[in-house]
Amino acid sequence: MSDDEPAPVGGEVSDDESAPVGGEEENDPDWEMAPDSDAEFPADPERVAFLREIAEDVRRDSSESKQLSAILYRVSDLYDDEGNTSPEEIYLNVRHIMNIKSQGGIER
Repeated sequence: MSDDEPAPVGGEVSDDESAPVGGEEENDPDWEMAPDSDAEFPADPERVAFLREIAEDVRRDSSESKQLSAILYRVSDLYDDEGNTSPEEIYLNVRHIMNIKSQGGIER
């Protein structure tokens, strides 16, 4: 959306169904941290290996270390030819994890 376009109202959904438009998250300042991005992440096998090595090093028994390891692995996917993710997806995934953690975990 450009600055010239009026803000959507109601519970409308954008073309990207994961992006809130006019819903309850529209007033959430964190959403601005995950804007649409045209950034390119060229394949970089060395960076992939480096990030995944760090992910293995930090992974321990605690849930926090496992979460950090998973985040690093997802970031490495940005630079992997076969990876299929975006900065927005990573941000939303991390945000979801943090929301669940702040609520005391997933109730089964």
